[in-house]
Amino acid sequence: MCGLAGVFLSRTTAGQCSADDAVRRMCDRMQARGPDALGYWRDSKADLSLGHRRLSIIDLESRANQPMLSDDHRFVIVFNGEIYNFLELRRGLEEAGDRFRTQSDTEVLLRLFARHGEGMLSQLRGMFALAIWDRVTRTVLLARDPYGIKPLYLGQSKNGWLFASQVKALLASGLISYDSDPEGQSGFWLLGSVPEPRTWFRDITAVPAGSWCRISEDGQLVGPHKYWDIGDSWRKAPECRMTAGDVQEVVRTAVSRSVQQHLVADVPLGIFLSGGIDSGSLAGLMEDSGARDVLGVTVAFREFHGQHEDEVPAAKEIAERFGIRHHVRVITQQEFNSDLPRILSAMDQPSIDGINTWYASKAVAELGLKVVISGIGGDELFYGYPSFQQLPALVSRRRRLARVPGALLVADLALRAFARYSGNSRWRWVTREARNLYGAYWLRRGLFTPDDPPALLEGDASFHGSRERDPAALLESVAGDLPADPMAAVGQLESMVYLRNQLLRDSDWASMDHSVELRTPLVDAWLLRDLMPVLRSFGRLKGKHLLAASPVMPLSQAITGRTKTGFGIPLDVWMNHDGDHLTDCSGVSASHQAGQSSRRWAAMVANAIYAR
Repeated sequence: MCGLAGVFLSRTTAGQCSADDAVRRMCDRMQARGPDALGYWRDSKADLSLGHRRLSIIDLESRANQPMLSDDHRFVIVFNGEIYNFLELRRGLEEAGDRFRTQSDTEVLLRLFARHGEGMLSQLRGMFALAIWDRVTRTVLLARDPYGIKPLYLGQSKNGWLFASQVKALLASGLISYDSDPEGQSGFWLLGSVPEPRTWFRDITAVPAGSWCRISEDGQLVGPHKYWDIGDSWRKAPECRMTAGDVQEVVRTAVSRSVQQHLVADVPLGIFLSGGIDSGSLAGLMEDSGARDVLGVTVAFREFHGQHEDEVPAAKEIAERFGIRHHVRVITQQEFNSDLPRILSAMDQPSIDGINTWYASKAVAELGLKVVISGIGGDELFYGYPSFQQLPALVSRRRRLARVPGALLVADLALRAFARYSGNSRWRWVTREARNLYGAYWLRRGLFTPDDPPALLEGDASFHGSRERDPAALLESVAGDLPADPMAAVGQLESMVYLRNQLLRDSDWASMDHSVELRTPLVDAWLLRDLMPVLRSFGRLKGKHLLAASPVMPLSQAITGRTKTGFGIPLDVWMNHDGDHLTDCSGVSASHQAGQSSRRWAAMVANAIYAR
């Protein structure tokens, strides 16, 4: 896991800082992403400069440092992430005649690119963002993994292009404007995260997940071109008529293979161990795969002690079941208050989440670990959220109501009155937005509504754009077409909106701030493809139970029967507010719906980031 940076100027203007200076500032901003090595490279015949900060995980020797040049010096790569199947790819290249000078996955990428160009991307199983400079065609290729696990941002200045692993690194270059992007910011107010490819800033965009683009010497951007759309796995998933036993075998085989792939490393591994099915199943599968001396890390809060939200007892049971060493790290409000400035500095774009992962990563780093396994993605893949049942039911009820003359009008009037009575404007939007799953999903996951006053903000300029947005249309633009099967459609929405734009993005900045590589065996495009034949059975067969039964020693009933709590923190208490969580109504809100404390937090982080 690393940080990459690059500047490719199409023309030079007097008084502008050089590409080299800009890259150095960008790498300085990303020091935590790669404390083990720092490297620079520039093309003397072009105004191009590359920088790289390295966190050494595979091939710890300096020979694997970056930027890395191909043997003929035609190609230069900077790369962030891990390619889990690189040994298999290397063997194929060796059979074709290639000889290697390192044991790194980076060199495999270089040699694959020399043979296949961007066609190599679909061969890569892993999480990655990369930039490759071709000294002959004088072009830069930028690419990103299918789920969008690793970030890659592209900034445009009046003199050319910049790219980096963080938005704040691009801003640190001195070449990118701080001017705001109303589209990106209004998306944040509606959803609680900035939906890619937008960012908080006008001149910075995300390279879309599963896409590549190319920058030419004359400053032209070609692309982005999609090489892998994870949405296709849900859209094309067939009706599954397999028996429960056959489905279980498909799940066990696919998930076991993914876990095995994610264990490749030349350093020890840990695991975020909650009391839930996702991390518990991964712990068992790691044991099955031969991982030894794994350390499980659980964060605890005094405010949750003795309550259902306390994950320590369940996590301890899982650790004992699979023979995992267990470490509990208690986080206090005093520590949170002290750490808050650093958290806000590390947060690359505003988010209403991520503090939990930041503290879990802090605990991992304190133990001297560089790599940690996370159960993120299990709920999206195995239909673990209540939204999988609630949202299709809400849309169905609204459609039935629409068939009764005048019923929608009556319902709308009643809900508007209740919105005024409760002070929760979301109720005013139910009859309109529940027309389809896009709108129903926003009713559940949304932060503010378009007509909420920005009373918590220092100013309303960045909020104003959300008043003009159609939440359902915004979500459709992010997730694309949905499959006819409603539960598969919710899986696609959860994965391409919430997982991609919030959970994965938060996992990156929060872990990287502690120089920790976070790996996600349940967020893997190859796993999703392997499970496509059985995806539509997960509602009928309870997908999370299929996951729990995948280890040789399945999880106990005490774990599988435990009510889901999520990976939460006592933010309501820490922000000295009792919260204002919405009352559940057919999926409109529930435990994932942002309360008043989340809105206050959103306003605080937005103001902090916008204030530079």
